Order: sequence, then C-alpha cells, then structure tokens
Amino acid sequence: MSTQPTASSTQYLSFIIAGEEYALGILQVKEIIEYDTVTRIPGAPPWVRGVFNLRGSVVPVVDLAVKLGMAPSHLTKWSCIVVVEVRMGGERIVLGLLSDAIGQVIELEPGDVMPPPAFGTPVHVDYLLGMGRMGTGRKFVLLLDIDKVLSDQEVLAASALSAPVVASSEPAAPPTGSSSSSSV
Repeated sequence: MSTQPTASSTQYLSFIIAGEEYALGILQVKEIIEYDTVTRIPGAPPWVRGVFNLRGSVVPVVDLAVKLGMAPSHLTKWSCIVVVEVRMGGERIVLGLLSDAIGQVIELEPGDVMPPPAFGTPVHVDYLLGMGRMGTGRKFVLLLDIDKVLSDQEVLAASALSAPVVASSEPAAPPTGSSSSSSV
C-alpha cells in the first residue's frame, strides 16, 4: 500500500472554523503557527484580527469566520494561524488565517471533488473550489479558494498593515515641558 499521492490527486490541509471543516490546497500553506501574540490594529477592517511577528516580518491575521460572515472566532488552546500565500496581480502576499483548530492533510482524487451547490452552504459559493468527499463516508469538506475569499482591495488593506517597521536612527526628541531643560 502506497501513501504517496498519485499524479492526479491533490493534497489539502483541513481546519475548523465555527464547527465546520474547511480545506486549502497544501501548496498555498506555508506553515502553521500556534496562536500567540496578535497585536490589534485600530482602524483595521473587522475581519483583520491584528498582526503578528513572523521571524521579523509583520503579518496580518485574517479572522476567516468574520470574513465568511460568521461570528468572530473564540480563542481556545487549539486556535492557530495558518500562514498562506495569496495572489494579488503577479505578487504573492503572506497572510495568517485564524482557525479554531487544525484538521488533517487530506488527499482527494479529481472524482472526490464535487461542484459546490448553488445554495445551502455556510459561505458564498464563489469562495469555494468545491466540496471534497472524505473517504467512503458521507462527510464533505468545503474547499476554499483563498484567492477569491479576499478581493484585491482587501488583500491590499491587509498587506498595508504589514509594512516593514523601520527603526529611526534619529534620537527621540525630549518631551516638552521637561524639568531638565537648562534654558532660563
């Protein structure tokens, strides 16, 4: 028995949001990070949870539950950030996706992926690549097209939060009204 994927199969990483199992193509996933310190940014869109430090880079964290029209995610000990690359024009932008828990790596043959129904899914049909049938059971996993979940304008808004922090080489100005001032 071989565990290697066949040439026509595709691997996905599944994760849980609001009790439903979703999946992304494994090639879009850069890494999975335990949810730790996320800094909220005033004025950020409501679906941006904040930013975190990924080895010196500022990476925005998208609360997929909010973006998909659900209540904000509640943090638990299983909460984690799925770091992905999304396409915008010809560029690849790194974003973190907040998920309630990580599922598993699943492998689906083309015949295991069904088109999404026109209605009845918890998310907009345009956000889905399809419905992945899990094994021989009746369970489906929703296959997200992350490049469509966030519009170019939304990716721009999120990536604007990730502008590099440049340390100033100028000394900080003394506070006004300082008692150490020598002017008389």
